[in-house]
Amino acid sequence: MPTFDIIKEVKPKQTFRVASVIGKFDLQSEHIVEHFKGNIDINDNWQVGLIVGKSGTGKTTIAKQLFENAYITNFEYSAETILDDMPKECSLEEITNAFNSVGFSSPPSWLKPYSVLSNGQKMRVDLARAILDEKDIFVFDEFTSVVDRNVAQIGSFAMQKAIRKTDKKFIAVTCHHDVEEWLLPDWVFNTDTMTFQSFEGQKKNRPEIKFEIFQTADKSIWKMFAKHHYLSHTHNNAANVFIAMVNDEVAGFYSVLPFPHPKKKNTYKGHRLVILPDYQGIGLGLKLRTEIAKYYVEKLKKHFIATTSHPAIIFGLKKHPNWIMTRIGRTSKGGSNGKIQNANKKSSTSSSRITTSWEYVNK
Repeated sequence: MPTFDIIKEVKPKQTFRVASVIGKFDLQSEHIVEHFKGNIDINDNWQVGLIVGKSGTGKTTIAKQLFENAYITNFEYSAETILDDMPKECSLEEITNAFNSVGFSSPPSWLKPYSVLSNGQKMRVDLARAILDEKDIFVFDEFTSVVDRNVAQIGSFAMQKAIRKTDKKFIAVTCHHDVEEWLLPDWVFNTDTMTFQSFEGQKKNRPEIKFEIFQTADKSIWKMFAKHHYLSHTHNNAANVFIAMVNDEVAGFYSVLPFPHPKKKNTYKGHRLVILPDYQGIGLGLKLRTEIAKYYVEKLKKHFIATTSHPAIIFGLKKHPNWIMTRIGRTSKGGSNGKIQNANKKSSTSSSRITTSWEYVNK
């Protein structure tokens, strides 16, 4: 049970300016004293904690005293890509798994330096870096302070999901109370009132997200999503385009093309799927793909298939009861014929990648 009784005293040097302010405002003391006292009644059975309160209420002071060795201020990012800024002892698979787990799932962005990422992306990269670190517990100060509040909420939910898939412990320190219901913490310490509240053992439900899908004839909207697609920036203008909205903000893109299936007539295939970076990590890609597939199969009475090589997407499809894997293999980029090779056979080129095909089945 961490207990704190912290006295902070500031005694400014008596310069001319200091003396002038003391005299002008008739200050009663030449030094300033702040006292923070309380306890955070936690045990070992938690993973996500929250210290929240207004500026000047002692959040940082308390967090640093109680969790000094776990405190994270700034990671060093100096490489040309964030991939090379991750711990040297981590494998590429461990790094990409960490990126995907926190909702930083755009491989083109993995090749960028940290400095050019958006604030929302930087927040996720910092969390991925902490997950890959050897520390069992880490504290993030100014959590979500520099991002849009809608992005902060979505990002908070993605982050707590990522933490709960590990054996790490994470404490967010912030002045923003709006992240609490999205972070789903096991405990909260409010520095405004110096009160502690535990939620351990209680069922945690994600707040409702307003999710809508619209079909659009405006194919130019692809430009908004192109740079975030992990394979290609091109788009077939003949495709049917669907846009996903989250809380009235554009969040995702999915397009669909007719597919000349050798055995099944009236088959359609997913063409391009993109979820904008700020909305990644909460399952929107799987939801968008599934809702469109369901629309084609159940309402339009068509067959619907999808192909992907993205590990995070494959993982999501595997867990969904309506998606059935129909093929797994390797596409050789180096070959001239572009043939699909059996996954059990050794590829003739190191540039080959595993691809999977799926069919949506109405159950």
